Amino acid sequence: MNFDFPLTAEHAERCARIIQEGTAVRRHYDLLIWLQGEIQCYLPHEIMVGAWGDFTSGLIRYDIVSALLGVRTDDSSMKALAPLLQGLFNRWISLGKSPYALEHGDSVLLLEEHGLQCALGVALRGMRSALIHGVSDKRGQHDSLYVAFSSRKKPCTLSTNAMTVLLPYLDTAMGQIESVARNSRPAPASPDLNSADLTSFEGEILDLIRAGKTNAEIAIILEISPVALRNPLRNIFRKLYEPGRK
Repeated sequence: MNFDFPLTAEHAERCARIIQEGTAVRRHYDLLIWLQGEIQCYLPHEIMVGAWGDFTSGLIRYDIVSALLGVRTDDSSMKALAPLLQGLFNRWISLGKSPYALEHGDSVLLLEEHGLQCALGVALRGMRSALIHGVSDKRGQHDSLYVAFSSRKKPCTLSTNAMTVLLPYLDTAMGQIESVARNSRPAPASPDLNSADLTSFEGEILDLIRAGKTNAEIAIILEISPVALRNPLRNIFRKLYEPGRK
């Protein structure tokens, strides 16, 4: 990883862990856990949207990864989201395929323009910024676009730089899982929080997630380290979302 500034030993070790964990992604659950882990130190976000295909012809598919309840690929509107992604992709092309950021006013304007009224649209209206970058697969002859929506203000230089460096690993991780077969099966029911068997501590964390807090903010509020937060997060997502859990 080549950042534009010297990496400390701590940063170097963290980056190595991020890459290693990304190569182990095989399921949507794995991807969710990975994106909620240490990668948040460089790419803080609540919603990650990945899209791929032929943007010129409009033949694209997408996947949504988020810990926010109800924000899922199956529950979104293809008709409304596709034009939004097309617009973001066109701007990426016009900027010479460089990463760029949107602030709250820009993203709201785009959402209103395309009428994104599903649960994702509601959640996005609570986001304050978005970081966008893409990958052109010359061999596969298709493009991929990734949009990281955050409740924080405009991403800093570190996040923009990290988006460039980490994007190949994100693209690889996304490519290792099956895309959601939209409309081929009933949409999953919302998790039953009453029967999820969460501990009081896990419930407190879940409440903070639902309030839109980032992992770093949750760690500060609970007075624990971001590393110590990882196991409770894994337990929460396993209890709520892991397929086949009894």
